[in-house]
Formats: sequence, C-alpha cells, structure tokens
Amino acid sequence: MGAAHFPPYTQRPERGSDSGLLQQLADALNTVQQDYHFVLVPTSIPRRFRDLQNSRTDLAIFENPAWGWQHIPHQAVDMGLEDAELFVARRAQGRTERYFDQLAGKRLALFNGYHYAFAQFNADPHYLAQVHAASLTYSHESNLYMVQRGRADVALVTRSYLIDFLARHPASAQALLVSERVDQVYRHYAILRPQAPISAEAFAALLERLRSSGELQRIFAPYQIAVTSRPGA
Repeated sequence: MGAAHFPPYTQRPERGSDSGLLQQLADALNTVQQDYHFVLVPTSIPRRFRDLQNSRTDLAIFENPAWGWQHIPHQAVDMGLEDAELFVARRAQGRTERYFDQLAGKRLALFNGYHYAFAQFNADPHYLAQVHAASLTYSHESNLYMVQRGRADVALVTRSYLIDFLARHPASAQALLVSERVDQVYRHYAILRPQAPISAEAFAALLERLRSSGELQRIFAPYQIAVTSRPGA
C-alpha cells in the first residue's frame, strides 16, 4: 500500500513510524483475514502513481477520480468513505461566511501537490502561485498558523485534519473562522494495479467485512470522515 504524507491519513511514513489512519486500516485488514498481508510502502504525492505503475506498490489508497489517475491502467474500488476540503480564515470583527465568497485578491495557503476544485484541480505549483497568489507548503498545520498570524488570508484544509488540529489546539477554535462552503467532497477510492496480488473484488469484500463489523466507523468517525455504503454492496 503506497503511503504518501497526507495527514491524518498518513503521517510522515518515510520516517518508518506511521500512526495515521492508513496504518490503522492496514492493521484492521491484517486482523480480519490471513490470506493477504498489507504493509505500508513510503512514497510521495507526486510519485505515488509512478510507483503503482512500476509495481513498487500494489495499491494507492484514499484517491479520487479528479486527481489524475484515470489514464493509468488500474482497478478501482469505491471505499465508501467521504471527507471534504474546507476554507479557513482568521476571525475578525464583522467577518462572516461571506468572506469566502470571493477568493480573488486573497492570499491562499495550500498544500503542495493537492488538487483543489476552485482551481479546476490543476495542482501545478506555478499556476497556483501565479494565478491564485498561493503559498504552497507540505503542512496543513503551517498553513493554519500562517492564517492565524496574518501571513495568509485563507487556508484550504481537509476537514479530517482540521478536526484533529482543533482537538490538539483548542485555543485555535476561537482564532479561526471555518467556512460552511466546501471546496470539494472527497469520495475515496482504492486504486489497484491490474496485476496486484489481490483483486478489486477481494479487496472490496474485505472492506465490507470491516464496514459490517464497525471497524471502519471506529477508525474514521472520530475525524468526521463519513462511512457510507459502497455502491453495489
């Protein structure tokens, strides 16, 4: 399973100790059966599809069809998990939800490599910097602090990460204004290379066992990641 830094799903997997949600999912998959063994293989957001094509990994997890993998030979499994990307600004007197209506002229703090709906899913750093005045980092936390300190006007943050961040930094809940507007909803898919040791059908069946037992709910619900029914299940 390819593991690219994507908090809270994966947390710096290249350091060899990942406590993110992907590791919890792999552990649950290994516990529920003995035919397959799931391990995390560190990769990166820009490299993850190349690693899949080169057979360095067998699965890319928590992917979405808008993120550029449709042309790659693959099998796709709808995981029945949904997250979202939210706009976050600093609280200020008189500032309301309408602040998020217009992004033009605002300094944006974005996660490098992410695909955003407001930018037509164009993840090119030069495009985002030049057209949308974006600062690009590899840290949601840094982007939120940039907003709090007035170095950026708006950050786009994954809802699951924001839930975790505010739980760890409760004072920030009073300092930040979170939009009701959603940039996009992530419908998560697993992408399997065609010659992977496990078929899409078998992987979907394992996920269904975890869904039926309540394991998916236990892992993902604390981060407000919706556990939904998989189409056709």
